[in-house]
Amino acid sequence: MTIRLPGAGGALRSYEPRTEPLASTPGTPFTSRTVFSAAHVVADPFADVSPDSPAAVDWDATLAFRRHLWAHGLGVAEAMDTAQRGMGLDWAGAAELIRRSAAEARAVGGRIACGVGTDQLTGGSLAEIRAAYEEQLAVVEEAGAQAILMASRALAAAAKGPEDYLEVYGHLLRQAAGPVILHWLGPMFDPALDGYWGSADLDAATDTFLEVIAAHPDKVDGVKISLLDAQREIDLRRRLPRGVRCYTGDDFHYPELIAGDEQGFSHALLGIFDPLGPLAAEAVRVLDTGDVKAFRGLLDPTVELSRHLFQAPTRFYKTGVVFLAWLAGHQTHFTMVGGLQSARSLPHLARAYELADGLGLFPDPGLAEERMRNLLSLYGVNR
Repeated sequence: MTIRLPGAGGALRSYEPRTEPLASTPGTPFTSRTVFSAAHVVADPFADVSPDSPAAVDWDATLAFRRHLWAHGLGVAEAMDTAQRGMGLDWAGAAELIRRSAAEARAVGGRIACGVGTDQLTGGSLAEIRAAYEEQLAVVEEAGAQAILMASRALAAAAKGPEDYLEVYGHLLRQAAGPVILHWLGPMFDPALDGYWGSADLDAATDTFLEVIAAHPDKVDGVKISLLDAQREIDLRRRLPRGVRCYTGDDFHYPELIAGDEQGFSHALLGIFDPLGPLAAEAVRVLDTGDVKAFRGLLDPTVELSRHLFQAPTRFYKTGVVFLAWLAGHQTHFTMVGGLQSARSLPHLARAYELADGLGLFPDPGLAEERMRNLLSLYGVNR
């Protein structure tokens, strides 16, 4: 049977859904790469809240999805932008998420790293920004998780130049209990982070970023680069001190960056590995055998879906991620904290369904088709 899907111009086209999913099985962690999936949160659809209310989270479904990722050998990057930090999930909600997920990770033996930011602030002095970072760092470390020092909107607004970033990050790294991951999130993901590291010139910003790392290489496990610029990531990767990993956050070029070249490779910390979890895990296990061609054969076809989900405005990629989780049966509804399910158009969602179905991402293609038909009906298609 075919399903009619709307295109960007409003015209309907026929699509024949796949009948069999891509075969995938849970497995052990990887040997050649460290791989994290930045995971989404599942909203409570029955909570009587408005888009600007504190987030109402379905904790059972949220933790079940993390167990799904751990079962396939992936690490979980918790309370990151994929979990709608600053876009529906406030610091109080993030702190609860960190505590619950870290406890779940201990219970099942899963790897977890958690985002540390300053989103309890809307502004403030450098001293207040340091204190906000310290508060969040303490929560993550007390939960027994690795810390990811995320970019701060407050610091981007308050910093006068590179020296302020050097001072704040140096202070945090000196007191961190263990090696952290530094996260450079580009303005395509969050416009408030434009000019991070003290300059809109990316070459100058890169120099400051590397200066922070060089001053504290023992406290930096790795860096996550989310600039959607593959060559810039490669150039930075080659300048990192020995022992400091590069975690790609490039949802446009991840297959070639993870595969690497004769001078090195990137590990991964990616939002796209939320919907791609089992397929991505299978690809990395193939890479563990040294078969780069087969790895690329599995992962390259996923890039079209990723580029679609992360198209501008890139910060709304979370809508597509949660939509696919609903179609895949990981949650019973398509509701998001902050009401963000409305952030993408019906044609955008229809194309996401088509691409994901073509990749075999849905464990039950029939369920995905039924839910897609229900959404289309809600929008007035086929009526």
